[in-house]
Amino acid sequence: MNWKRKSTLCEGAVMMLLLSHMTTALDVPLDPKVLEGLPQPPTITHQSPKDYIIDPRENIVIHCEAKGKPHPSFSWTRNGSHFDVEKDPKVFTKPNSGTLVIDISEEKAEAYEGVYQCTVRNEHGTAVSNNIVIRQSKSPLWSKERNEPVTVQVGVSLILHCRPPMGLPPPIIFWMDNNFQRLPQNSRVSQALNGDLYFSNVLVEDTRNDYICYARFPHTQTIQQKQPITVNVLDVDAMNETVLAAILNDTDILGDRPAAERTPSFMHPTGPNSTSMVLRGETLELECIADGLPTPEISWTRVSGDLPGDRFSFQKFQKMLKIIEVTEADAGDYRCLARNRLGSAQHIITVVVKAAPFWISAPRNLILAPKETGMLICHVGGNPKPTITWSVNGVPIENSPNDPSRKVEDNKIILSDVQAGSSAVYQCNASNEFGYLLANAFVNVLAEPPRVLTPPNNLYQVISNRQAMLDCASFGSPIPKITWFKDGQTAILDGDSYVLHENGSLQINPAQPLNSGKYTCVATNTLGNKENHVFLEVKEPTRILKQPEYKVVQRGSRAVFECKVKHDPSLIPTLTWLKDNGELPDDERFVVDSDSLTIIDVAEEDEGTYTCIMNTTLDKDSASARLTVVEATPTPPIVYERPDPPRDLELTDQREQSVQLTWIPGDEHNSPTQLFLVQYEDSLHQPGVWHNMTEAPGTSATAQLDLSPYVYYSFRVLALNDVGMSEPSTPSRQYRTNPSQPDDNPSDVEVAGTEPNNLVISWKELTGLQSNGPGLQYKVSWRQKETEEDWTSVIVANVSQYVVTGAPTFIPYEVTVQAFNDYGHGPKPGVVFGYSGEDRPMVAPENVKVLVQSSTMAEVHWEPIPPSAVRGRMLGYKVSYWKEKSLQKEDSRPKEKKELTFSGNETEGRLPDLHPYSQYSVNVRAFNGKGDGPANDDLKFETPEGVPGAPAFLRIIDLNLDSLTVEWGPPEDEYGRLTGYTLKYQPINSTDELKEMTLLANETSISLENLKYSTRYMFYLNAMTIKGSGPVVTTAITIVDEARPVGPVFRNVNYSLEEDHAIINWEYTGEENNVYVEYMLDNSKEAWKREAVNGSRTYQLKNLKAGVVYKVRVVANNHADLTVHSTEELLITVPAMASRQVDIATQGWFIGLMCAIALLILVLLIVCFIKRNKGGKYPVKEKEEAHQDPEIQPMKEDDGTFGEYSDTEDHKPLKGSRTPSNGTVKKDDSDDSLVDYGEGGDGQFNEDGSFIGQYSGKKEKDTQEGNESSEAPSPVNAMNSFV
Repeated sequence: MNWKRKSTLCEGAVMMLLLSHMTTALDVPLDPKVLEGLPQPPTITHQSPKDYIIDPRENIVIHCEAKGKPHPSFSWTRNGSHFDVEKDPKVFTKPNSGTLVIDISEEKAEAYEGVYQCTVRNEHGTAVSNNIVIRQSKSPLWSKERNEPVTVQVGVSLILHCRPPMGLPPPIIFWMDNNFQRLPQNSRVSQALNGDLYFSNVLVEDTRNDYICYARFPHTQTIQQKQPITVNVLDVDAMNETVLAAILNDTDILGDRPAAERTPSFMHPTGPNSTSMVLRGETLELECIADGLPTPEISWTRVSGDLPGDRFSFQKFQKMLKIIEVTEADAGDYRCLARNRLGSAQHIITVVVKAAPFWISAPRNLILAPKETGMLICHVGGNPKPTITWSVNGVPIENSPNDPSRKVEDNKIILSDVQAGSSAVYQCNASNEFGYLLANAFVNVLAEPPRVLTPPNNLYQVISNRQAMLDCASFGSPIPKITWFKDGQTAILDGDSYVLHENGSLQINPAQPLNSGKYTCVATNTLGNKENHVFLEVKEPTRILKQPEYKVVQRGSRAVFECKVKHDPSLIPTLTWLKDNGELPDDERFVVDSDSLTIIDVAEEDEGTYTCIMNTTLDKDSASARLTVVEATPTPPIVYERPDPPRDLELTDQREQSVQLTWIPGDEHNSPTQLFLVQYEDSLHQPGVWHNMTEAPGTSATAQLDLSPYVYYSFRVLALNDVGMSEPSTPSRQYRTNPSQPDDNPSDVEVAGTEPNNLVISWKELTGLQSNGPGLQYKVSWRQKETEEDWTSVIVANVSQYVVTGAPTFIPYEVTVQAFNDYGHGPKPGVVFGYSGEDRPMVAPENVKVLVQSSTMAEVHWEPIPPSAVRGRMLGYKVSYWKEKSLQKEDSRPKEKKELTFSGNETEGRLPDLHPYSQYSVNVRAFNGKGDGPANDDLKFETPEGVPGAPAFLRIIDLNLDSLTVEWGPPEDEYGRLTGYTLKYQPINSTDELKEMTLLANETSISLENLKYSTRYMFYLNAMTIKGSGPVVTTAITIVDEARPVGPVFRNVNYSLEEDHAIINWEYTGEENNVYVEYMLDNSKEAWKREAVNGSRTYQLKNLKAGVVYKVRVVANNHADLTVHSTEELLITVPAMASRQVDIATQGWFIGLMCAIALLILVLLIVCFIKRNKGGKYPVKEKEEAHQDPEIQPMKEDDGTFGEYSDTEDHKPLKGSRTPSNGTVKKDDSDDSLVDYGEGGDGQFNEDGSFIGQYSGKKEKDTQEGNESSEAPSPVNAMNSFV
C-alpha cells in the first residue's frame, strides 16, 4: 500500500468519523418542559417568500417569526441599508415578532418596493432571512389600436394576434365573443402559449366580427379586453361576379383564390429546429402549431428514448407536450410530427435543462457538548454549479473573528474541540445565475445531564406475534446512551427478537407472551444517568373459530349464521355484523346474539354477503358468508354446482420470457365464477407435477404469464365459484423457452464449523426452474477475513454443502457461492461471513471464591479465562453446586446437583435457594458453542443456621366436650437446632383473645382444657430455632360438638288453616339459631322454598293456593348452612273456596234488600207519571229547579220519560248486566242514577245489611266536594265490596 493510498484512507476515516458524529447530532426537543431554561440560538420559523408580489389595495405584511432562548430581537434592512421601523409612522412590527405591517392606505405602494431582509439575534447568535423582494402587482391597460377587418380566402391559414400588456404577474389569456362566451377551439383552431389564436385553415363559418382577446390579472382580479377583430372568410368560387367585384373594391383579400389541399407546414415554431430552456423542477411546455389542409394531426416522440412515464401529458388537441417536475434526464431532442393524408412535416425542439440551486442536504442544527466535534454540510446541486459562501452570525466568515476550532472546506465547516460559550448561527448561501438558497444552522454548545422524555410507567399492549415498539426518547449533551433492562435483570442485547434503535426505542419482533413484563430504559452520559420504566402486555390474538357458512334458504324460512370467536380475556370484544359491507337493515327480523346472526322470515332483499367482525382495542378478525334466497317449494330449488372446466386453451403473443394464455370459461351452474387458477407443468425438470402460477378474475378469460428460461411449459386452468373448484382443463400445447445464464445464486448460504479444524459451507440449491439452462454448477470460494490472501475456489455440482478441512480453530472467513451453467455465470454473489469450527475451552477459571451472604444465599467469584483459551464464541460460565450433607442430622436423600449459567464475561454470580445449616460443594467452568471446558477443583462451604420448616403434621385427637389434644410432628427440615414450638389458638368469629403457648423442642403433643362447648377453634403451630420462627403449619379447624346431648330438638309440631294461609307451631331446644320453615307442592320436583323465622316458635305461611296439597317442615341449619335438625314433613291441604257472589245471592237479607229497592223505584215512577199527567211538578222536580243543579237534566218533552233513563244500549246494564271491566258506570251517562239515591259508592250498609243514604245527601256532598271521579261503581259491585 503506497503512502497516497494511506493518506486517502486516513482522510476518509476522519471524514467517516465526523459524518458518523453528525448523523447522531442531537436535535433540540420540542417538549416545552425540556426547552424551558435551555439556551438556544435563534431559529427563523416563518418568513415571506423571496419574490413577494403585493396587492396595492391591502396593507403590506412581511413575515419574520423566530424562536430562541432568550427570546430574540428583530431588525430589518431595506435595499442593503438599515430600515428604522420606529421612524416611519406607517410601519410597525407585531408584538414578540419581527413581522412588518406597512399601512399603505394613504401612501402609494411603490414607495415601499425594494429588497428587505430580517435579522434575528440573541446572545447565542444571529440568523438572517432570505432577501425578500417586494413588488406591486400591475394590471396595465391595453394600448389603443384600431383593428382593421381581416378578409381571407377559405382554406388559408390565419393568425389573430393578441399582444396583451405586460403585467405583474403575467396575465391569463383567453378568447371570447361579445356575449362573454369562450370561442370554440379544436384541432383546427387553437390558442398558442403567447395568446395568439391560430387557424390551420379557415372555413366560411369562421366569419364573425367579435374575436376578442381578454387578459385576466390574477392579483388585482381585473380583466382587460382588446378591441374586437372582424374576420371575413370568402369562398370566391361560390360567389357571382357582381358580389365579388363589390368586395374586391372595398377590401384587401388574403390570397388570390381559395387555398387548395396542401401538406402540413409549421406556423409555430418556424424552421426545422428550435431550442427551449427550462429549469429543473418546473413545467416544460413544448408547442407545435401546423398549417395544412386537411387539418393536420400532431404527434410527439422523443428522439432518443421514451417520454417520461406518468409526468407527461398532451394538451390543446395534441399541439402541446407538457412535462411536469422536469429533471436533468428530460433534456434532449423532441420531435413533433404534423401529418395529413397528403404528407407530413416535422420539427425538432432541443430541450436544455438548467437548475437553480437545490438542496441535496441542507445544514442541520448541531448540539455539541464541550470538547466534542461536529460538522455542518451544505450540499447543493444546480446547473451551472452553485457558488457556496459561508457566514457566521450574519457576517461573511472571512470577515468574522478567527476561531481555531473552525475549519472551512468548500461546502463543509468542521468544528473540533468546541468550547463552552462558542454557540453561533452559521449561514450557507448557494447561488448561480438562476437563483440562490440561504440556510441558517446553529451550533449550540451545551452540557446537559440526561433527561428521559417518554412519560413514565407507559403501558404498551400488543397482539402476540406482532411488533412491539417501546419508546425511550431522551435528551442530553453529550448524547445519552440508552440501555434497556427487563424485569430488573441484565441488560437487553441487540439480537434475536430485540432490536435497539438509534433513537432509544426497543423493538421486539415478534412479541411473545414471555416478553410481557416491566422494562427499564437508562439514559447515560458523562454528566449522569436517568431511568424510566414502561410495561408491556402481550395479548392473545382474536380469532374466529367457527366461521359463518354459505347458506341457500327458501323465502319465508330462517337463516342462521354462526360466528364463534376466541379472544384475549383481558380485552373487551365488540361483535359487529355487516350486510354487503354496510349496516344491517333496521328490521326486527334480524336477531343478533353473542355468537350468531338469525334472520327470521327471510325475504328476497335479504340476499347478500354477511360479514361478522370481532373488534378489540388491539386487533380484529372477520369472516363472511353469502346468503342466497330461493323460492319456496313447490318451486324446484336452484341447483348450485362446481363450474365446468375451461376449454380451448390457446397461447398467443409468444415472446422469449412471456406468453398470453386465453381460454373459454365453462358452465357456471348458477354460481358466478370468482377466479381462474392457472397452473403449469415443467416436463423437463418435474414431469407430472403441476404448480400454481397465477390467478385471473372470474370475469376475465386471459392471463399474461411471465416465463423462466429453459423450461418445457404446459398450462391448464381451473375455475372456482362459491361451491368449489372445477376439474382441470385439458392442458395446452407445450411451450419451450430458450436457455440462458442463471438469474439467481444459491440462497440461505451458511458458514460454520462442525469440528475444530473444518469449515462447513452450506446453501440451498437452485431448482430446475431456476437453473435457466443445462450444466448447472456452483463455484464455492473462501478466504480468511481481513487478509490480503487470494480466494480459494472449488467447482461442485448437485450438492448443497462443501467442507473445507485443515482450517485453524475459530477463525473468521469470507465465503461466496455463485451459480453458473453452460450459458454463463449468475450475478455477482454476496459475501457471507462465518467462523471455522470451535473447540472446548482449554483451562478452568482460577481464584474461585465463595462468600456466604445468608443461610440461603451465597456469592461465587472467579477470574475469567484468557481469550486465547476460549477457542470459540465465549457463551459464559456454568456454576455447579450441590449439597454434601446437613450439619444437623444425617440426610439419606440423594445429592441433587444444580447448575447456573452466567452469560458473557461475567465473573460472579449468586447461588440461591440454599439449605441452611448445610455443607455445599461448588465448581466453575467456561463454555462455548462446542461445549464445556474443565472445571476447577470442588470448593466446599457451609451455610449458617436458618429458620426451620413447617411441622410435619398437625392433628386434633381425644376430642371431648370441653377439651382436646393437639398432636404434631417435628419439621422435616430443621435447618438448625430446634429451640421450641409456638402454639396459638382462638375461637372462630369470636372476640376472644388469641391464646399463645411456648412449648419445648422435645414436645410433640399437648392437651387443652376448659374449651367452650360447641365452638369452632383455629390452631396455629410453628417451630423455632435461634434464627427465628418457621412457617405456620396449615391451619387445622375442629368443632367441639361431638358430645352433643341426645334427643329430638323439635317437639309438638302442629298447624292450623285459615282461608289462604296456614299457621305452623313448634317447640325447639337446639343450639343453632338458623331456623327456617320450608315448604313445597306435594309430588313436585322443585326445590324447597325457605322462609326464616328469626327466633320465633310460630310462623304464618301466606298466599297458599286453594285446593292444593303442600309439604311443610321446620329445619335448623349450622353455620355452614347445612341442615342438622328437621321435623317430620307435614301434609297440609288447603280447601277449595266457593264464589262469594253466589253465596251473597242466596242470602235472604240480600233478596229482601233488592225487593225494597225495586218497590221504591216503582213508587217513584208512579208518582212522577201522575204529576206529569196533571201538569204539575213532582217534588223532585221542584227540588231540582230550586237548586238549579246543572248536572240534573230536564225531562224530555217528546216521550214523557226522564232524560237520565234513556233506552239506549249505554244504559242497559242498569237492568242487572255486568259493569265494565273497571267496575264503573260513567256518570255523565246517567246523572240521576241509583247512585244519586244512595246506592252508589257513597251509600253505605249497616251491619244487618240495611241501606243508608239520601238523594239530597248525595247532592250536598257533590256540591261541597266536587266530582272526585267521573265514574261511580255499580250497585252490585258496591254491595259485593261490603261482603
